Amino acid sequence: MLTPPPAMVRKDTSDGVKAVLGPTNTGKTHLAIERLCAHSSGMIGFPLRLLAREVYDRVCKIKGESNVALITGEERIEPKNARYLLCTVEAMPVTDRQTAFVAIDEAQLGADRERGHVFTDRLLHARGREETMILGSSALEPMVKALIPGVEVITRPRFSTLSHVAPKKLSRVPPRSAIVAFSVEQVYALAEMLRRFRGGAAVVMGALSPQTRNAQVELYQSGEVDYLVATDAVGMGLNLDVQHVAFAGLAKYDGQRHRRLTSAEMAQIAGRAGRHQTDGTFGTLAGMHRGGRGGEEIEFEPEEVYAIEEHRFPPQTKLFWRDPEPRFDSLDTLIADLETPPDRPELRLAPEAIDLAVLKRLAEDPEIVDSVRGRARVERFWDVCRLPDFRQQGTETHSRFVARLWQDLRHGELGADFVAQQIAHLDRTGGEIDTLQGRIAAIRSWAYIAQRPDWVLARDEMAARARAVEARLSDALHGKLTERFINRRTALLMKKLGPDTGLLSVRLEDEEVLVEGEHIGSLRGFAFQIDPQTRLTDRKLLLSAAEKHLPGLLEARAAELTKAIHEGTATLELTGTAITWDGEPLGALGAGRSLLAPVFVPDRLLDAIPAPARKDLVAALEVWLEKQLEPLAPLGKLEEASRSEEAGPDLRALLILLIERGGILAREQSGLEKLDKERRTMLARLGVRVGALDLFVPAMLRPRPINLWRELARLAGKAPRGGTPDETMPPALAAGKRDRLPGYRSLGKQLIRIDMAEKLLREAHTQREEAAKAPTPPAATTEAPSETAARPAQDQPDTADVQTSADTAAPAGDTAAEAAEAPAEAITEAPAKDVPQATEAKGGKGKGKAKGKDRGRDKGRGRGPRPSFPLDPARAISMGLTPESYERLLRLGGFQPVEPRGKPARDDKAPEAPIEGETAAAETATAKTDAAQGPAPTQRWTWRPPRRQAPQQAPSRRPTRPREGNAFAALADMVR
Repeated sequence: MLTPPPAMVRKDTSDGVKAVLGPTNTGKTHLAIERLCAHSSGMIGFPLRLLAREVYDRVCKIKGESNVALITGEERIEPKNARYLLCTVEAMPVTDRQTAFVAIDEAQLGADRERGHVFTDRLLHARGREETMILGSSALEPMVKALIPGVEVITRPRFSTLSHVAPKKLSRVPPRSAIVAFSVEQVYALAEMLRRFRGGAAVVMGALSPQTRNAQVELYQSGEVDYLVATDAVGMGLNLDVQHVAFAGLAKYDGQRHRRLTSAEMAQIAGRAGRHQTDGTFGTLAGMHRGGRGGEEIEFEPEEVYAIEEHRFPPQTKLFWRDPEPRFDSLDTLIADLETPPDRPELRLAPEAIDLAVLKRLAEDPEIVDSVRGRARVERFWDVCRLPDFRQQGTETHSRFVARLWQDLRHGELGADFVAQQIAHLDRTGGEIDTLQGRIAAIRSWAYIAQRPDWVLARDEMAARARAVEARLSDALHGKLTERFINRRTALLMKKLGPDTGLLSVRLEDEEVLVEGEHIGSLRGFAFQIDPQTRLTDRKLLLSAAEKHLPGLLEARAAELTKAIHEGTATLELTGTAITWDGEPLGALGAGRSLLAPVFVPDRLLDAIPAPARKDLVAALEVWLEKQLEPLAPLGKLEEASRSEEAGPDLRALLILLIERGGILAREQSGLEKLDKERRTMLARLGVRVGALDLFVPAMLRPRPINLWRELARLAGKAPRGGTPDETMPPALAAGKRDRLPGYRSLGKQLIRIDMAEKLLREAHTQREEAAKAPTPPAATTEAPSETAARPAQDQPDTADVQTSADTAAPAGDTAAEAAEAPAEAITEAPAKDVPQATEAKGGKGKGKAKGKDRGRDKGRGRGPRPSFPLDPARAISMGLTPESYERLLRLGGFQPVEPRGKPARDDKAPEAPIEGETAAAETATAKTDAAQGPAPTQRWTWRPPRRQAPQQAPSRRPTRPREGNAFAALADMVR
């Protein structure tokens, strides 16, 4: 590290001094870096810390980090043997003559009210052993020649042309533009509008930390955004690829008054447009007015346009100066020296800067004055007063901070714990933009304090902590600025939308649509959904991008789905009448030519798929739909048979009725008695089971087929009866409110599945037949012995009424194929002679018609009473039926309960109970028994076929012929 000599000497020799002057974009800074690297050692002073850091990085790549130092008020990187120093102007060691080369950048800032005296001092006294270079505007030439006799002036022309253009609206500002405003509020407003119009903008302000400013500039330089909104801080030290500079104002507040920019200041900002050999333009924003809406629209004066385009500005006639080596005998002496005017006409006493204002303000405090005694104390106090006002809060606030700092520093160094606590207090990355800016300004103050060699214990550690906190806060501020003022997605699309939109990279990741890596929406099924977080102003833009790329994505997705359908791996579902894919609609069922032949109606979303892929997908979905409707294939067989001429009208009517009832039909409503033996054989081959109570297709007693049929029935405009079936369809269910369920028969408080009902009835008939074959004991009848006689064989009850197949009725688990194997013999009807109706008595005294009750009929035929038999309810109970429900089922099947014997015989003349619904009087007589006779006897039953009214042949009677002349007479003849 370079060390200053013992003697503090300032010299203003002009040996080897060159002044390289010219407008912006003339390569002055690049020349200075080349000359620096050409010497054995050197130093350059820059107006901004970020510019010093930028050049430091460039020189490190050339000379190596061990040979290059960075010296600023807030950051010092000083390797031990560093030979090249990159500094801010304030931090330049001007008394050090050990460097071979010295350069001062932007020397025209000697005319700045706040910092001008520092630049003037470096202009006068900073010298290199071999070469000194002063860089600045051409307006500085008279002052350089006057202050440095014998200086060599080199004028460099601008590499590109700068031209004025007419005002443009913000929405019409071309890409790669910088919009310059002169207040934070205006910067934010412009950035917000650009976010809506163009996807956002990078933001550069003097209040930002160098790291944040660099990060924002990088967003612009990398092309992530095409717009930069900045204050006049953009006019110095930032090398940007700007093609157009738009002024949102032409006036600013300079700390004392609100004034119009000078032509040189305008040129400094406008000069950012056009880098190297690329031409640039400048102008104003249309719609911007002086003093608000009521004022005139801002515009450049013709003289200003000429000066900027031709780089002709009034020469600088004065530079600000302040005594760089004041005396520290006392505070009064120090203030007097700092206010002493220069003795050269080219120089002017600098206005009161913030450091002098703080010094004078604190010099009025008696307590502070008492603590500042002696030369060393005065010099140390002056160093404290020179602490930069990073917070920009004004003299009064900054003075209080300096006073508190002095209370600690006057006794020595600040403790490490205290400084660490202050730094940690600021280490919070939450909050809004203004809050983060305030914390960054505060941490910059502590970073400056920590850099001073005799102010802080553990200086290096505290300086590192302060820099780390500043870095974190800067990152957080950059993130907030980016989040608020940049819509990366919209910026990307705006940059590339247009004739070359098709060149954008579009891909699909987990149903998320990415354009150039930016998420713009999602593709659910075949429906494109814009990101819900998208602003309303971005929706049209995103839809435009999607319309040009979605067909390709949809075509690929349709091909994948078609392949998956054919392979059987597609996750499709038929819910109601809707066909969905992973919950997204593909289409729905529509009414077809018949109830069992619906059509597939594609969803409108599929219209966006290119025609060939859509056609293949629809065909695959139709094939898939056919497989889903396969559970209804048994009904399909019935439908096909119903169109056959061989079936005949009666069978066709029965089949159509079965289809409309979902394959389940009550026997009494079926018209089965109208079918001849051949038609009944056809019915059996179609898989229809004929039971004692119902006709049914066993395959339809499952939840899936029932639900499918119900949906198709609704689709065909037929309201299905009953509710939705239970998923498990158990043999028995409690009725409750569900008095009707598909596939079940009501037994009052319970429901029984139809096939289970037939199974129980078949079992009851089997037990009846077995009882009939066994010897009948005397107690097996309910009549007196004199009335009991053997019944003729031809009068034994026929079991054909309850036989439904060669075996018992199959449960719901039987397949349609098993149901189709039922033999024709299963579907037989009881002989007509057993149907309870008027018949001629055999063996009686005459041929009169039997009337009244069973007993009268049996007595007239000379028959004995019907035998009774017990029935085992175990299977019914195992199915979940109650005894009452089982009894009700038996009654429906023609079984009658018999009360025990012992009751006095009833009088023959007494009215007899009907055959159905009540027990015959002769069968119900019971005797009162004593409890000692043991448990009640087992319930016994009798059976008689239910009354089924077979078609009776009506007496042959000629129909009455209509009167002649009646219109119906001719119609009657035609019918006959």
